[in-house]
Order: sequence, then C-alpha cells, then structure tokens
Amino acid sequence: MSHLDTTPRARPGWIALPSRVAALCAVELQKLRHDRTELYTRAVQPALWLLIFGETFTRLRAIPTGDVPYLDYLAPGIIAQSAMFIAIFYGIQIIWERDAGILNKLLVTPTPRAALVTGKAFAAGVKALIQAMVVILIAAALGVALSWNPLRLAGVALAVVLGSAFFSCLSITIAGIVLTRDRLMGIGQAITMPLFFASNALYPLALMPDWLRAVALVNPLSYEVDALRGLLIGTPSHLALDFAVLTLAAALGITAASSLMGRLAR
Repeated sequence: MSHLDTTPRARPGWIALPSRVAALCAVELQKLRHDRTELYTRAVQPALWLLIFGETFTRLRAIPTGDVPYLDYLAPGIIAQSAMFIAIFYGIQIIWERDAGILNKLLVTPTPRAALVTGKAFAAGVKALIQAMVVILIAAALGVALSWNPLRLAGVALAVVLGSAFFSCLSITIAGIVLTRDRLMGIGQAITMPLFFASNALYPLALMPDWLRAVALVNPLSYEVDALRGLLIGTPSHLALDFAVLTLAAALGITAASSLMGRLAR
C-alpha cells in the first residue's frame, strides 16, 4: 500500500498535552476578562486578613517571628491561602461539566485522562496565580518588604501553580467520591480552614504542639508557604525540598483524580 493511502494518525494525548493545557488556561483567562467580579470579591478576604489580623498582631508582637515584622511574615501565608481557597472548590466545575454532558465528550477523545486532569489542574493554577498577584499588590501597598527579583517572582509563580494543582486535584478527587456539588461544597468548607491552620501560614512550626507540627509537616500548604517566604521576603527556607514536595504532591493528586474521572462520567 502506498504511503499516500494511509490515514494520518491523531497525535497521542501526551504529545498534545501542552496545547490542551494552554487552551484550558486561555479559557480561564477569558472568564476573568469578561467578568472580573469574582477576582474583586475574592480579594476582600485576604485584604482583611492582612489589614486586621496582620496589623493587629504586628502591634501586639504576640507571635515571635524574629527580625521579620509579623505582617511581612503573614503575607506569603495569605498568598498561599487565597490560592488554595480558589483551587479547593475546582471540583464543582467538574461536576457541572458532568451534569452538562461536557465531561463525557472530553473523555471520549484520544487524550488520556491523566492529561485531561493535568490540563485542568494547571488551568486552576493560572486562576490562582492571578489571585496571588492581587494579594501581592495589596501586601506591597501595606508596606510589606517584598522582593521584586524576576527570578524569585518566577519561583513564586511556580510554587503557587504547583500548590494550586495539588489542591484542585484534591477537589476533583473528592468530587469523584461524593458526585454532587452540595456534598463537595460542604466537604470543601470543612477542610479548608483545618488545612490553613495546620500549616505554617500563621505561625512558625516551632510554636506548634508536637501533634500539630506532625500534621503541618505532611501538609503541602506548609511547603508552599515556606517557598513563598524564602522567595518573597528572604527568610531561611528549604527551596529544593519545598519544590520537590509540591511536585510530588501535584503528581499524586493528578494520579488520584485521574483514577476517579471515569466514575464521574457514569
């Protein structure tokens, strides 16, 4: 048979992954461009944390943070918190896509489920990154001494995207278990604050009781906050370990979410 008679084969899903990720990220950016209300409303809570909690505890000096003002110490934790709060409810969109019949259409394409989840996870990361930029600007306006080194800011972006990818996959995994938006919303609300408080976002690990420190050490949010502090305000950090844990967490999250995509489509 002549090579002219052969039918071109579709590109394998993993080869097409970069274009799929880019397309999903573009969709998220388009949503924000047409409706910025969500961006503004989500900026209120981190602004209140910095203005009220941060300013008050800076004056009280109730939490020892060395030579770093408490507001500066808090700012990276609030950046990570605001990104997590966006990502942790990303599974609601997956359930909506299931109910609208969109998810079934996506799953019958040649793209592997893991590639599909990866695209959605990093799209959530882009959305969280925009939120993080808003919080960074608020923190700068309040006088937080942030680094504006381009390489450090690139590291900040990577940490936020990896952290958000994990939490969005956690949300998709929960969605694959509970299958309804109401249940997912209830579980999401139940776990966000424990994840936040069981991390180093508000206080150093050294101040925690042993049991809480043990929880914080397996909480990916702690490693995201540690990386953000080291990159933005120059506190001692463990960047190699932080990024290794965040990368591993994102990979495990993608694997878990991918295994439940078929259950969502039933």
